[in-house]
Amino acid sequence: MARVRVTKQFGFEMAHALWNYDGPCRNMHGHSYRLYVTVTGHPIKDNSNPKHGMLIDFGDLKKIVNEAIIDKFDHAVMISSEVPPERYANMEMILENLKVANYQPTCENMVVDFAERIKNKLPRGVELFSLRLDETATSYAEWYASDNPQKQK
Repeated sequence: MARVRVTKQFGFEMAHALWNYDGPCRNMHGHSYRLYVTVTGHPIKDNSNPKHGMLIDFGDLKKIVNEAIIDKFDHAVMISSEVPPERYANMEMILENLKVANYQPTCENMVVDFAERIKNKLPRGVELFSLRLDETATSYAEWYASDNPQKQK
């Protein structure tokens, strides 16, 4: 039975600021992010199943990613928890979707966070293969399952 990969693209708008960074990205700024979610597995081989021939229904993948990522981060402002609270206390008064992450909100760290949020929500037999997060038209970070083996429990 052939193993296949399918990919779905998502978009969201988000601002961030990099704490203690030595360049202009230390200031709050926004991006139009593009997230490519690639899953792998074997297509369903069951004529009685309405998903026959599919690895995953793109609509089901969309629902998973929207709930785990897009609905939470679209039009949010993200900063690191390392920022002293007094530096952003007043921001919470005007920002309804301020995310204080336990990491520096770089594209690299975000793609790792997003992988964790998605991979355990996938249906049985469907595995997260990779994520690609475009921060700009020419810059992106990637996460591959093969580079991040699961720890045995």
